[in-house]
Formats: sequence, C-alpha cells, structure tokens
Amino acid sequence: MNLIIDACALIAYLKDEPGAEIVDLSLQSSFFVCFAHAINLCEMYYGIRRDYGEQTAQQAVARFRNAGLIIREDLDENLWLVAGRIKADYRRVSLADCLCAALANRIGGEVVTADRHEFETLATSGVCRVRFIR
Repeated sequence: MNLIIDACALIAYLKDEPGAEIVDLSLQSSFFVCFAHAINLCEMYYGIRRDYGEQTAQQAVARFRNAGLIIREDLDENLWLVAGRIKADYRRVSLADCLCAALANRIGGEVVTADRHEFETLATSGVCRVRFIR
C-alpha cells in the first residue's frame, strides 16, 4: 500500500510527538511504500531549519531518505490541475496539502497526517483517503 506522508506527520515523527510511532511503523513496514511530495518535505525542512538550524534540518532530510522515504517531485500539468481544483473547492486547505492529496490520488495511496484541520474535510468529502496519526 502506498502512503503519502505530509509535513505535519514528518515533524511529529522527528519531534516524537503523539502519532510518531505510526509514522515509524509505516516507514519500517514492508507492507507500505512511503512517499512525500517535495513541497511537503520542504515544509518540514523549513520548519526544522527555522526552529533548530540548518544542520538539524539537513539531518532530518537525510534521516527520511535513509528510512526509505521516496521523494516525489512531480509537478506536471495534470498534477497541478488536480491540486488547483482541490484548492479552489476547499479554500482553507493549503496548496502544499492539496498537492499531497493530488499525489495520493495519482498513486492510489493514502495520506498520513496529524493535520485534522486541513484534511478532515478532504477525507469526509471523499477527495482522498486519509490516515490520521492522532
């Protein structure tokens, strides 16, 4: 099964917040293939860099790469059109999270997130499948 891990879940994992164990198990499981869109990884990176500095942010990226997280850099017209449609229909959802949802649909996966504020509406509306870590 494909899992697309958003920035909130990545940060929860790094900070050992509630739900971190779900991300950890997902990364370690041979049943799951874990992805993150580069935009969502950028969100994680800048948050860690802002709070802890460049070295820690670089180490965080390396930690996820070493754990087998596959970074997707898709931003072709089909993907950004889907993300744009989601953004137009669900205005309060960030563009980065719209890209995460669009990627989940593209690869037949499920978004892994701690962000109920952004993804609850998408999940209940059937925009994408979502697994909340807390």
